[in-house]
Amino acid sequence: MARVVREWQRVHPGIDTSPMAVIGRLNRCAALLQQATDAPLVREGLTRPEFDLLGTLRRTGRELTPGQLARETFASGAAVTKRLRVLEQRGLVTRRPDVRDRRVAHLSLTDDGRALIDRILPDQLGYESALLAGVAPERQAELARTLGELLVLLEGRLGGLQP
Repeated sequence: MARVVREWQRVHPGIDTSPMAVIGRLNRCAALLQQATDAPLVREGLTRPEFDLLGTLRRTGRELTPGQLARETFASGAAVTKRLRVLEQRGLVTRRPDVRDRRVAHLSLTDDGRALIDRILPDQLGYESALLAGVAPERQAELARTLGELLVLLEGRLGGLQP
C-alpha cells in the first residue's frame, strides 16, 4: 500500500493521497481477513456470518426478529433469511411466530445452539488473538479505539454521501 501511495504521489504530486493510505489499508485488511479460514468455525461446519447470527442471539440473551438480526449483523434481510434456514435445519435456532402478527418471527437459540456458541467462542477468540499476535496489546487497544472513532464518523456520514 505504501508503494501505491508513493506512485500516486509521483503521478499527481499536488493531490493529497493520505486518505488512500488509510482506506486502502483498511480495505486490504478486510480482504485478507475475509480470505482467512476461521478454523474453529470450519471445524463446526459454520461460516463467519452464521457464527455472527448465533453470537448475536447469545450475547443479547433475548429473542430477535430477522430484521433485528440483519441490523445487528450488518447483513441484508435476504442473507439473514438464508442463513437462518440453515441454522434452523441444524437445530441451532428456533422460530416462534408473533401472536399478533403471524408474518413476524421471533428467533432464539436452541439448547444445542447455545452449547455450540459457548463451546466455540473461546477457540474463535484464540484464533483471532493469534491473527493479531504481532501487535502489542496496548497497540491493539489503541487500534480498536481509533477504528471505533472511524466507525462512528462513517455511520453518521455515509448515509448522506452521494457516489
